[in-house]
Amino acid sequence: MAGFSSPETFCPDTSTLQLLPIRFERLGTDRFLVGNMVGDMAAMTETELNRLCALDLTPGDGLYERAFEKLFVGSIEQRAQQQLLALRLRSRLSFLRAATPLHLFVVTLRCEHSCPYCQVSRQSKDRVLYDMDRATASRALDIALSAPAPLIKIEFQGGEPLLNFELIRWIVVTAKERAIPRGKQLQFVIATNLALLDDEVLDFCAEHGVLLSTSLDGPRDLHNRNRPRRGQNSYELAVAGIARIKDRLGPDQVGALMTTTAASLDRVEEIVDEYVRQGLDGIFLRPLSPYGFAMKTKQFHKYGAQAWLRFWKRGLRYILELNKSGRRFPEFYSALILRRMLSDEPIGYGDLRSPAGIGLGALVYNYDGTVFASDEARMLAEMGDRTFQLGNVRENSYRDLVLSDTLVSAVAESLTQTAPQCSTCVFEPNCGADPVYHHATQSDLLGIKPLSEFCERQKGVISHLFELLENFPEDAAILRSWAS
Repeated sequence: MAGFSSPETFCPDTSTLQLLPIRFERLGTDRFLVGNMVGDMAAMTETELNRLCALDLTPGDGLYERAFEKLFVGSIEQRAQQQLLALRLRSRLSFLRAATPLHLFVVTLRCEHSCPYCQVSRQSKDRVLYDMDRATASRALDIALSAPAPLIKIEFQGGEPLLNFELIRWIVVTAKERAIPRGKQLQFVIATNLALLDDEVLDFCAEHGVLLSTSLDGPRDLHNRNRPRRGQNSYELAVAGIARIKDRLGPDQVGALMTTTAASLDRVEEIVDEYVRQGLDGIFLRPLSPYGFAMKTKQFHKYGAQAWLRFWKRGLRYILELNKSGRRFPEFYSALILRRMLSDEPIGYGDLRSPAGIGLGALVYNYDGTVFASDEARMLAEMGDRTFQLGNVRENSYRDLVLSDTLVSAVAESLTQTAPQCSTCVFEPNCGADPVYHHATQSDLLGIKPLSEFCERQKGVISHLFELLENFPEDAAILRSWAS
């Protein structure tokens, strides 16, 4: 009978192991979060982390298998792990192949609301000189359709865009005509408070497949406090508009966003209940942004990152319990982060991109033809800071705008993969760059990370979602379903 080799013959040769790029952060006294360059993460004790870094790994000890699974280690003699990392990183950055899919047309600055947290410098509804004209819109449309992305989304912003509905009508019809020879697919969204919604608008949206997005901050008293208008009926008009859209266009043709003010912080359950009551398919628990009236009225400074994180965690717990009762109802920001954590699929949300989403993810055409790198950049300009102004539709082409020194410098200076502190941060692959926010709050495109509330919020959200995925199987199943 032929002899058999000993079991040791078939064991992997641990002497050929090499450590691949990893990052880590302390979670507790004897607990670390360890991650790779494409966002895979694992919890380890200090002893396990020290063993990993020393390559003190033995097949069958559990840590060896986890390290290979998470792409923390590889073999010197084989390139499979490195090639897999490269392929996954390429997938995560594939949004760069279809640059600038989103184009925002600010068709007017006029508005009949007077929201104290408004991010723009709104104008009274009789000031038509703040309306975009057809010539400006035509030139902006040519630029938008020159972007490489095969699917172009045009979003109409304001002010209140329905105050210039005739221009919206013209842009939609003209865009469809001009898109045909270019082979472009189109989507349209009107971001409106719904106060001016009528049958004419609904019929047009039904004919041309135009979606509507609105604001809903919670129950009647909270919404009317956050979004005042003459008559104190912004809530009544918003919910009536949502109902009309769902009835006329379908339940999936309207979405809503809420903004967290200081008055919202103790009422997250009521806010979620309001969204459920209106038949909406989820909620985005969005913090205030440091632009426009939110700064002038000091709304932005009324709470910090930790207060918002407590609000978000409490809301997420309430939403998870709602899902356990059988109602699918995601928290959309969590869903975006989870897609980053659990897949390599690129996402469209500009704040979770590096290279930054400004310009490469969206362009904004102001009512006067000025072009900005993002909606936040436009809002910053209304405050007198034109750092992110890229050009003008009358003078510049798409190529001029995206290759401008302004945009190239902003994207390069905020690249998290090579930035100090970001490049060694375990959260970096699942985070993003937001140079406009950091410039607005710190006068620095990259941002001073230990002082950044953006970073503080991102770390809090990602680490909390990781804990739920790791330690709460019933919650994890729901969270994973949101990511898909």
